[in-house]
Amino acid sequence: MRYFFLFLISLCFSILEAQTIRQVESGYKSSIRAVSVVNPSIVWLSGSNGNFARSTDGGKSWKWTQLKQYKSNDFRGIKAFSAKRAVLMSSGTPGLILYTEDGGLSWTEAYRNDSKDIFLDGISFYNDREGLAYGDPINGKMQLLRTGNGGKTWVNISENLQVKLAEGEASFAASNTGITTHRDGKTWIITGGSQSRVFYSADKGGHWEVSVCPVIQGGESRGPFSVAFYAHKHGIVVGGDYKIDTLRNKNLVLTQDGGRTWKEPLIRPWGFRSCVVYMNARLLIATGTSGTDLSQDGGFTWTNISKDGYHVVAALKDGKTAILAGGDGRIALLDL
Repeated sequence: MRYFFLFLISLCFSILEAQTIRQVESGYKSSIRAVSVVNPSIVWLSGSNGNFARSTDGGKSWKWTQLKQYKSNDFRGIKAFSAKRAVLMSSGTPGLILYTEDGGLSWTEAYRNDSKDIFLDGISFYNDREGLAYGDPINGKMQLLRTGNGGKTWVNISENLQVKLAEGEASFAASNTGITTHRDGKTWIITGGSQSRVFYSADKGGHWEVSVCPVIQGGESRGPFSVAFYAHKHGIVVGGDYKIDTLRNKNLVLTQDGGRTWKEPLIRPWGFRSCVVYMNARLLIATGTSGTDLSQDGGFTWTNISKDGYHVVAALKDGKTAILAGGDGRIALLDL
């Protein structure tokens, strides 16, 4: 038994040592906030200063484009459907959603809101046609936009959510993962700040349920930043305090009942984390400005694998490689 236990420890360290983060891009003047994987080859990303980029070789090389007429816009959301078709979402004023069908050579404004109060936080799609975008509250109402034609037009459905947000409660547009959707219409949206909550819809935003999220809260820099679900029951939320990004207190919670109740892990990630992704049911990656962590048991225990921090992480469809992206145009591949 003693030798078997030592073997397991040795195997665990061998697995961790196999994780290598390879930086493939840096120096471009953009803070990357969103990544969309179409397939193991085609990947899009977007960020500040009106920039987006596209890869056709699985993230090894990238073609950057700055949209000159939108160079003051911060594209914190993106959804790509193919090498040609994609949707960009801009946070701040004006609130914008752009649409392309030619690989980003030209873009059409599918939605525009010039209100000083508009701030879109994220965008997600159930399938190639139906999607949902959401934003910070206006007069206490979370902003909800729905499309049924692949992002070409959007309808405001904010009135569907009857529960008002509290003073100081909003979402963080950190990685375009404050919202997650499944093909059957299930939607989860997280809020933070003065209080942390999970908003759940089973019918593509038609009706909503609200539950408490026990992530650190009570300040404008605190709360949940990213939500992910593997199947319908098992989910995870990560966050923390981005102003104290090494703080580990209440920075991750797990659910096994679809988000109605949450519990803390045995070993937490090593600081504030702005994005989390399931590589498979057991293997997860979380990243934030203070580092990158790995879990091999469904999120219950975490090991820090790098002090390199990023804003967003996404899984390639093969489940063996993750793409990380962050400030200063930094893009890296994590081999698993």
